Amino acid sequence: MFRGAILVFLGACSFGVLTTLVKISYSEGFSLAEVTGAQVFFGAIILWLILAGRALFQKIKFKFTWRNSWKVLITGISTGLVSLCYYKSIQELPASIGILLLMQFTWISLLLEIIIHKKFPTATQWISVIFILLGTYLAGNVYDFTNIPFSLEGIGYGFLAGFFYAVFIWANGRVGNALIPVQKSAMMITGSCIFIFIFFPPEFLWNGSLSEGLWSWGLIFALFGTVIPPLFFAYGIPQTGVGLSSILSSAELPVAVFFSSWLLAEEVTPLQWAGVAIIMLAIIIPNLRKAIREKSL
Repeated sequence: MFRGAILVFLGACSFGVLTTLVKISYSEGFSLAEVTGAQVFFGAIILWLILAGRALFQKIKFKFTWRNSWKVLITGISTGLVSLCYYKSIQELPASIGILLLMQFTWISLLLEIIIHKKFPTATQWISVIFILLGTYLAGNVYDFTNIPFSLEGIGYGFLAGFFYAVFIWANGRVGNALIPVQKSAMMITGSCIFIFIFFPPEFLWNGSLSEGLWSWGLIFALFGTVIPPLFFAYGIPQTGVGLSSILSSAELPVAVFFSSWLLAEEVTPLQWAGVAIIMLAIIIPNLRKAIREKSL
């Protein structure tokens, strides 16, 4: 269980670091199309190489049929939409604000449960939503109307990223569960890659951007965004349990805010840190009871 908890925690931290790295790549002149395209392109290559390595050296056989593949590939579209909307959001907003908007997927997921499954949240979950919104109000510095450094376009894309992330979580738990984690991740990122290349043709493959440094950023984005988190979560969550994993996954938020403050010199006030703490508590407390129940089973 300890090993699984470490994997989940490191996967969440990996997502948190990614936000700051994308902002730095923008400052070096790379575009949204190049950043998103390079991430899924290199991510798909790395995951398929891992899969091929397991098939070659561990003699693991994988069944690829259209029946067990097409839903996973389509689910990959949701991850592509998360990347497009989120990276567009942090192009317009401070990284610390962008991650806050993405974290709104927590209450959006509850809305999807109501709309799709007619499953209404418990009183504890409603309280959690209220505290998430309160924490966002403080952490986003919304109370200081004279110091709002972002655009409505950026806010809109940030909320869309949160929405598509909630869709991804909903779909991910319902498709491809018979596949091993590496196979499922590789197919999902392949679907994301196809979608993004339709949206943004991969001009970076021939316009010289790779030789100008995009290849190294692409590998970094792929590792931190499309390889480490899904694999670590896939192996760690079954060992740790959903409840404790949800708590550990909340590490993404403070890590992202910390690195944006440290490496990007974005100002984060004590009141904003208090908002981050409130959001984390709103995520941790409802899942704490689940973690205790899972441990007692």
